[in-house]
Amino acid sequence: MTDEPRLEEQALSQAVEMGLSSQLDSVENINVDVRTSLLKMAQGQANSVSVAGQGLAIQKDIRVQEMELHADNIAINLFDAIFGQIKLNHPLDATARVVLTEQDINRALSSDYIRSKFPTMELNADGQLVTLEPLQLEIHLPSDGKMEFSGQMLLHDVDKVRQVGFAAVVRPRTSSTPILLEGFSCNPGQGISLELTIALMEKLGELANLPYLNLQIFDLQGMAIRIKELDVHEGSLTVYTEAYVKQIPNQ
Repeated sequence: MTDEPRLEEQALSQAVEMGLSSQLDSVENINVDVRTSLLKMAQGQANSVSVAGQGLAIQKDIRVQEMELHADNIAINLFDAIFGQIKLNHPLDATARVVLTEQDINRALSSDYIRSKFPTMELNADGQLVTLEPLQLEIHLPSDGKMEFSGQMLLHDVDKVRQVGFAAVVRPRTSSTPILLEGFSCNPGQGISLELTIALMEKLGELANLPYLNLQIFDLQGMAIRIKELDVHEGSLTVYTEAYVKQIPNQ
């Protein structure tokens, strides 16, 4: 059983809770558990920090149903931490579990902010350079452990630009199996060539199997996140990650 926190740990944890809450658009519940000592506090160090929260609105239309984060051996500016500005004196390794609902994911995907962050892909299809620009994306989480995607993309071909609707079925990465693309199709009358389909599949495979994601969304520069496992339930997605954090992003 975890030891009860000392008074100084309780006071620091509550202060950081209030500071973090002030940095979020809204929060249903958040709990911070800082484990340290008076001497380490004076030196800006903590043995561990754990954060658990529900209903966290990070930015407009960006909401997390549940989040649990843990990190050990942290060196931070404690005065800034009290006001919610977590500044690391040294990089840290952290683990996290994040639960996202289908509704929250699709609300985020339809927001202007996230749409502006959709990456443009350049593909080499049989010697021809083709650009795919995502326009709209929607996700469906059925009860069979798969992720279904549908949307629209703008195809910049050699001599023309056209809009293509698509659908894909993905079986996500687990601790023992890689991510698998089980199906991909275009809307009737909006098909793409076999060469372009092969190039797209190869590109998606490369992106899906990157060991780390260097995040540029949500202003999370300075973080490299490794997705260890995706657990799909009907209507929700649980993401288990490891992160190397150079700096905690602030709003």
